[in-house]
Amino acid sequence: MTIRVVVAEDQSAVRAGLVMILRSAGDMEVVGEAADGEEAVRLARGLRPDLVLMDVQMPRLDGVSATRQVVAEGLADVLVLTTFDLDEYVFGALRAGASGFLLKDAEAAELIEAVRTVARGEGLIAPAVTRRLIAEFATPRPVRAAVPPERVAAVASLTRREREVWGCLGEGLSNAEVAGRLDMAEATVKTHVSRLLGKLELRSRVQAAVLAQELDI
Repeated sequence: MTIRVVVAEDQSAVRAGLVMILRSAGDMEVVGEAADGEEAVRLARGLRPDLVLMDVQMPRLDGVSATRQVVAEGLADVLVLTTFDLDEYVFGALRAGASGFLLKDAEAAELIEAVRTVARGEGLIAPAVTRRLIAEFATPRPVRAAVPPERVAAVASLTRREREVWGCLGEGLSNAEVAGRLDMAEATVKTHVSRLLGKLELRSRVQAAVLAQELDI
């Protein structure tokens, strides 16, 4: 299956490099390029790509706001690009529904694999960094009050196994790592992840991981 991607990056040289890398992968097609957030949203609406590779610091409409619109309208998954691994912009983008993030200095192979990972529905990119990211913005402040009451209530509908899987997501574990931890097939893990995301009305594994941290699951 070909992964259709929109690349949103305001620096033309960087954007050209990203496009070149993605086009070198046999299973990816760059269907659109955007130089700002507004154009990224417009292209996502018109082209309905599988994924938007989104820079966070862009003119007219920043990447966080653009991510929020793309996700809210169900237009595509979003993989955020950033210069710093603990950037407040990234925190905002993940809360807006981004499926993952990647540093701009990542190697070409890392970028390609990150796109494939998000396209598969697994949003936890670079687990070691993601765990630090989740802990950084989920724990230092009193976030419990920010969790919608209806979402807290939805937690009660989760089965014991779904809660166990959810707790593993909160630690930043991949499907394979969850399967090993809980002694179940990886396909079963994917089923549990899909079900708990639906019950909690979350779009991505990253959102589930953050919520698990916020609720001390």
